[in-house]
Amino acid sequence: MADTIESQAPGKQPKSVRVVLLALMIAMMLAMLDNMIVGTAMPTIVGELGGLEHLSWVVTGYTLATAASTPVWGKIGDMFGRKGAFLSSIVIFLIGSALSGMAQDMGQLIGFRAVQGLGAGGLMVGVMAIIGDLVPPRERGKYQGMMAGVMALAMIGGPLVGGTITDNWGWRWAFYINLPLGAVALALVTAVLHLPKKRSKAGIDYLGVLLLTVGITSIVLVTTWGGTEYAWTSARIMELTGIGVAALVGFVFWQTRAAEPVLPLHIFKSRNFTLMSVIGFITGFVMFGATLFLPLYQQAVQGASATNSGLLLLPMLGAMLVTSMVAGRVTTNSGRYKVFPVAGGVLMIVGLYLLSLMDTETTRLTSGLYMAVLGAGMGCLMQITMLVAQNSVEMKDMGVASSSATLFRTLGSSFGVAIMGALFNHRVQDVMAERAGSLGASITEKSAQLDAKSLQKLPAVAREAYQHAVTSGVHAAFLLGAAIAVVVLVASVFVKEVPLRSGPAQPSKAEGDDNPAPAALIDAL
Repeated sequence: MADTIESQAPGKQPKSVRVVLLALMIAMMLAMLDNMIVGTAMPTIVGELGGLEHLSWVVTGYTLATAASTPVWGKIGDMFGRKGAFLSSIVIFLIGSALSGMAQDMGQLIGFRAVQGLGAGGLMVGVMAIIGDLVPPRERGKYQGMMAGVMALAMIGGPLVGGTITDNWGWRWAFYINLPLGAVALALVTAVLHLPKKRSKAGIDYLGVLLLTVGITSIVLVTTWGGTEYAWTSARIMELTGIGVAALVGFVFWQTRAAEPVLPLHIFKSRNFTLMSVIGFITGFVMFGATLFLPLYQQAVQGASATNSGLLLLPMLGAMLVTSMVAGRVTTNSGRYKVFPVAGGVLMIVGLYLLSLMDTETTRLTSGLYMAVLGAGMGCLMQITMLVAQNSVEMKDMGVASSSATLFRTLGSSFGVAIMGALFNHRVQDVMAERAGSLGASITEKSAQLDAKSLQKLPAVAREAYQHAVTSGVHAAFLLGAAIAVVVLVASVFVKEVPLRSGPAQPSKAEGDDNPAPAALIDAL
């Protein structure tokens, strides 16, 4: 016997729905934890496998594959069914995890991490799209708030788990740990999740996939290499920029002609969807920039230990978790949501501005309060953007809406790390040269980010100069973030609030079509 989502009163989902949501949270935890755990294990991995010069590609390969595959997974789910696409992504992720754990050199590890990334793109999209299928828009905020909580917990616990696993079991278990968790998610989804089957007569838009992949890959490489591996004005960066722009222009042109476009442009006719894409991009820009510079500031200036680096972000991530849960509950109870993007924009601007005021005398308590303000702002935005984006399209486009929202956030994070990082590095090098002369310039010539051991080896004068330099760099980076976050507030003001339905998961008449979507079916346990 089956229960339809439509038959359930708000807040009274059947037990089987809760089991599926548990599986979805495990799958999201896999994708979110992986980079955090692996990042902690990287020094040990390099010590055994060598290949220090290729270290960045262990992360870049994973990120590129995730970003490039995200829109493709969304479209595959729309065309051929969400369940099959999601299970396939889990299997690919687990294969990549097993192979990464067996890697014998850095080249193999990079290739296997790319396989992992292909699966991870489908995990993130699949979770959000399946929630969109199973849960009515009125209820969706509550569950997406839980997903934001999973994200925050992964960011806090990942480094701790990674350090513990590496120290006690060895770095290979940083990858093998995914296998039992993935097996549980795979078994639960296979046994319990039942969605309406789909079969599209149209073929996959291979040219669109190719153009989008080339465009996204070029953009991510530009933001990853620019100012680090290559100068921003170097021939390599200019070539990649040209290739990326040409590929994306060609992609947009082709999407107007393709029989089954991988990213239907008509979804951007919805004002709310377009605004949520912009807000998601900037949220990713700010969030990953903040997670990069805050631990650096606390370690270099406030003398915090790098061992428990995830705990340094606890005020920000804790506030994000609480606010996201509250936003989800309020949205579920009231059916209204516009207040949260607006409040999120205000809090984000204020939080970033306060963080830009930190100096060498700022206490951990004060910086923690500033981080909490920023976290509260991001908590108002993280999942509400996905909710509104999904509510703004027809059910047949749920997958591409979810993947597009995820993609814009991913691209925003790449740009945030690159642009804020370039500004930070420039300020650090300038201040070091001003305060410590040629010694300061030589210290930060190769990298503006020094680890704790390198910092302790510096002469007292150079160490004090570096603390002032980091403070100056953080000031510039967060001030830029505050200026860019103004766009979030402006975009939020123009959001058209369409009351969320409490019936079957389907688009509202204001943003979708008038035809009722088929209710998702789940077998009751």
